[in-house]
Amino acid sequence: MKDTVVIEKEKLKLKNGVLITGLPGIGLIGRAVGKYLVDQLKGKRVSDLYSPHFPHQVFMTKKGGMKLIRNKFYLVKTKKADLIIMIGDVQAITSYGQYEVADTVLEYIKKIGVKRIITVGGYSTGKINEHRKVFGVVTHKKLVAELKKYGVVFGTARGSIVGAAGLLPALGKLKGLEGACLMGETHGGYVDVSSAKNIVVLLSKLLDFKIDTTKLENKAKEGEKVVKKIEEELQKNMIAPYEATGKDVSYIR
Repeated sequence: MKDTVVIEKEKLKLKNGVLITGLPGIGLIGRAVGKYLVDQLKGKRVSDLYSPHFPHQVFMTKKGGMKLIRNKFYLVKTKKADLIIMIGDVQAITSYGQYEVADTVLEYIKKIGVKRIITVGGYSTGKINEHRKVFGVVTHKKLVAELKKYGVVFGTARGSIVGAAGLLPALGKLKGLEGACLMGETHGGYVDVSSAKNIVVLLSKLLDFKIDTTKLENKAKEGEKVVKKIEEELQKNMIAPYEATGKDVSYIR
């Protein structure tokens, strides 16, 4: 295999096609969102993407078989749009690979009728906030007003967006597609299910579909308990040296 390829299981012609990505990144938010949408909305797998730019390994199955690394595309039809949800366990491992994979994805989704791209990722603050925001950047100004209605925050996030979350909408604009990147606020050091839940709820309102978030909420509560315990342990470790010496420890801030 020399180039990235998309193998279609069926030919599609979408109405109001929207691509939603669910790939690994900061806090694994995108991956969690994509997987949950596919599971809860009963997505139908319609194509697979294989690439020489993915890690050079295969997965061993429980039955003794093997599977190539791939990204999968699922179709979910809603009243407002036909959704294509792209999920995967990895992204391309080189800069060239990222561009090549992105270009292949864009050619495929444009062919089947996608008009808008919504990528999902995480925005690391290094802090654990109870009420996490969803930050956004867009390719067209008109999308700002549309997304603000659903609580997306603009103009606050800084820095760069690495990988497919940034490349797909940015390169998609060159091909005549609208795009937005939604970034869930997160600490960045663990799988943030709470932030993923916020984006799932936002997408359900934006794209007008119903989804049960109970399972996601339960996982989020379990995760928050673990994080709280870690915070308590860190606080104890920070206080202990100070109590022992009666002096501030310069390297702990």
